Amino acid sequence: MHSHWRRNLFAVTAASFIGFTGFTLVMPFLPLYFKLLGVDDVGEIAMWSGLSLGVTPGLTAILAPFWGRLADRYGRKIMVERSLVSFVIVMGAMAYVQRPWHVFALRALQGFFAGYGSLTLTMAADSAPRDRIAYAIGYVQTAQRLGPAIGPIVGGSVAQIAGLRNAFLVTACFYLVAVLLVVFMYDEHRAPHTSAPTKDERVTFRSMLAFENFILLMGVVFGLQFVDRSFGPVLPLFVAQVGTPVSRVPIVAGVLFSIAAGTGAVGHHICGRLLRRASPRRVIAVSAAIGSAGAFIYVLSTGPWLLVLGTPIFGIAIGIATTAAYTAASSVMPASGRGAGFGLLTTASLTGLALSPIVNGILGATSIRAVFMLDAIGLATLAAIVSRLMIVAPMVSATAPATEEI
Repeated sequence: MHSHWRRNLFAVTAASFIGFTGFTLVMPFLPLYFKLLGVDDVGEIAMWSGLSLGVTPGLTAILAPFWGRLADRYGRKIMVERSLVSFVIVMGAMAYVQRPWHVFALRALQGFFAGYGSLTLTMAADSAPRDRIAYAIGYVQTAQRLGPAIGPIVGGSVAQIAGLRNAFLVTACFYLVAVLLVVFMYDEHRAPHTSAPTKDERVTFRSMLAFENFILLMGVVFGLQFVDRSFGPVLPLFVAQVGTPVSRVPIVAGVLFSIAAGTGAVGHHICGRLLRRASPRRVIAVSAAIGSAGAFIYVLSTGPWLLVLGTPIFGIAIGIATTAAYTAASSVMPASGRGAGFGLLTTASLTGLALSPIVNGILGATSIRAVFMLDAIGLATLAAIVSRLMIVAPMVSATAPATEEI
């Protein structure tokens, strides 16, 4: 049993890491690709880039609960394979497009078939013993955070060596490797919490929302993602604003983004240990409060060194709180409804991802410090709400038997 759940966890973690890395190999360079396709007007490039980058998470947010519901009914593995195979096809086709609308259409198709990210979390939770679910979820989330941190670096090198079109073919190969990992390494029959639901056991979306703390945790996931994604539109501008020489702004901003990604991954990884010692309510509330302090350091910053202090505090706190929220939600879901449940959490997460750059970009046009003040106030408010409203449910201890509890 021990080796099988770890083998399953390795399969879904590696597939997630490869998939998330592959996605970010090429997407950051989409504006350059539109230029290669003959779009010369900067406004047109921005429009096509925005539409193409936004349509995939938008459709994924809408459809993730639907795919999760099908996974509950017909099996998680086949749904992840379906999603990853579609990415192989779409990314391969991207190398041969001739018009900007071709890219948009393929990205829309990609959004329709996406959703493997939430399903790999479900598969990790299904495979792990009950007392190791937090560890398993954190492990996969670590991979999902590190992949996008590495992808643009690898993608830039590939595009430089092989060209932008061929970079899409390399990405397709990444997804093919992810498919093979899931096909040959993940054994759904060895996932102890996976079982085909009977008619009486099937969970509706309405009943899922009625589970203890679930709507609150959807709000927590939304808030954490909203705050986490607020830095992207304004951080390089703020680095310049606090006195960094113009020539050093890209490297300083890049280092800060890498620190945030790395410490976020650490937070995901250590959350399981914290949940063995404290309730999810306490872990989420305390980490959100610490994250608020990290964001407030940004508000007070007059130079880049204070940013280097605030970023790891913020990053690790967001990582811990996110994994704790997903783990707490998993603990109230019946095994037969985890696909739909994680799908709903993904919808909340992607909604935060979509709204954050818009809101904070507009706010940043007035005052960049106001963005970080909003982050600090938002996380402090989140900590207070969780501390006051979240019902405490005891987590299974490290020595507890790995039995399913509904």
